[in-house]
Amino acid sequence: MTNRDSFLHALPKTDLHVHLDGSLRLNSLIDMAKERNVTLPSMTPEGLKELVFKDQYESLVEYLQGFAYTTAVLQDPESLERTAYELAEDNFSEGVRYFEVRFAPQLHAHYKLGMDEILKAVDKGLAKATAKWNAKLAADQSRRREPEYAYSIIVCAMRYFDENSSSYYKDLFRVHPFSTPKQVMQFGSLELAQAAVAIRNRYGIPITGFDLAGREDGYPAEDHRQAYAYAHKHFLKKTVHAGEAYGPESIFQAITDLHADRIGHGYYLLSPNMVAAPGITNKEEYVTHLAEYIADRRITLEICLTSNMQTNPSIKKLSDHAFKKMLKARLSTTICTDNRLVSNTTVTKELGLAIDNFALSPHELKNIIIYGFKRSFYPGSYIEKRAWVRKVIDLYDKIAQEHKATGDFWDRQRPKDL
Repeated sequence: MTNRDSFLHALPKTDLHVHLDGSLRLNSLIDMAKERNVTLPSMTPEGLKELVFKDQYESLVEYLQGFAYTTAVLQDPESLERTAYELAEDNFSEGVRYFEVRFAPQLHAHYKLGMDEILKAVDKGLAKATAKWNAKLAADQSRRREPEYAYSIIVCAMRYFDENSSSYYKDLFRVHPFSTPKQVMQFGSLELAQAAVAIRNRYGIPITGFDLAGREDGYPAEDHRQAYAYAHKHFLKKTVHAGEAYGPESIFQAITDLHADRIGHGYYLLSPNMVAAPGITNKEEYVTHLAEYIADRRITLEICLTSNMQTNPSIKKLSDHAFKKMLKARLSTTICTDNRLVSNTTVTKELGLAIDNFALSPHELKNIIIYGFKRSFYPGSYIEKRAWVRKVIDLYDKIAQEHKATGDFWDRQRPKDL
């Protein structure tokens, strides 16, 4: 391990955009599939890496195929708890101090498993791993000033689903035979928002955020205003997958109709050529105003480099990623994994890619990492969060000093056009 790799591994980090059903351990997926008689394309890690979970994908459709297998095994409390526990272990083992796991409970719900049981199972696994790592921290006197390990949960509504998406969605269509598909999808997101608030309040589960995921084209964010209004009025923080596969208008809707605190991906934010609405005549001006508002309000973009490379064929090489423009515009960004299994990545790996492809200075790296903590949906009080972030900054500075991570640490100069 190089000095830089050792430094990145040691740093306190966050992952604010990581999907539970895209981040299983491969061996665990195989084990759980065998236990539940779920057929996989291969029952070996090597076979699954060749057939399903690849380093490179031909399209978004191919990228998403793996989720059919992961969700198939995540249909009971035991599998959900195990996956959540192992995800926390994997994060904490690479120096992540805080992460927000997101998933769509309605993809796992059925007549034998309600959303309250699903969320309790996931929370149980996360809490167990977190308690273990914090006990290690407390037992070491030399680390008593370090920030504790923590997590929270973000529930995802789906922009699009049909009767075949899950048992829950099939039942939702069945009991609304006279509603349009659009109306049923709206019912689904509102019900999830109501469930998240009720379960959070009833059980004390740290459900801190509400998300909207899925296909953007044809399924606009504004359709889910009622769900987000409910989340907003009950103090759930709000993030939205937007601008990942559609233009700036998708991001505009996320912040104006859904009051998003953060944006998942936001890849096309700075792409006037992707503006499709015929009523927008000055596309450059539209994008400039939108980006300025996002920058001024510090609406943070959850950047997933590897995932975008794997799903967006327009990105020919990573250095062409829109993250380059985002840095120049001084937007608030945080580096995330999206799906640890499907994208075969870690937070440490993503940070290394950012440094190598965008010539981040040590100062820029620190800003990006610390902003992940500051713009997190931390489950504690505001006072507790401020004290926690202060500990994070102190630990970061201590590790940077130990690794002499200042000045020309990367032995690299920023490109003149960055």
